[in-house]
Amino acid sequence: MKQALSPAASAAALSEHWSPRVIGDLDDNYIKVAKVLGSLTWHSHDAEDELFFILKGRLRIEMEDGAVELSEGQAYVVPKGVRHNPVAEQECLLMLIEKKATLHTGDTVTGKTRSIAQQLG
Repeated sequence: MKQALSPAASAAALSEHWSPRVIGDLDDNYIKVAKVLGSLTWHSHDAEDELFFILKGRLRIEMEDGAVELSEGQAYVVPKGVRHNPVAEQECLLMLIEKKATLHTGDTVTGKTRSIAQQLG
């Protein structure tokens, strides 16, 4: 039997902040969800764009030339090569669409970095 995805429910069920989980794939892209709070890290993805869609809450994406503020139901695509740092002042649920090769924190590795294997759970 076919099952519909529920990105908001999948994100809400996560127990760890900044630890995305893959909930589906679309051609060469993963559909991921995450529960976030605080700041991730400054990073970039040299060869891939990254779509952020806010399921619940608010997210600020800081970039070197300014920031974008997103609220529930809004989306933003960070273009490839743009250094950015996602920040949530309060807990936020989000959906991401990224190429399957996209590294979680791009060119930067921190304690919050998750491998693709970890994201596939």
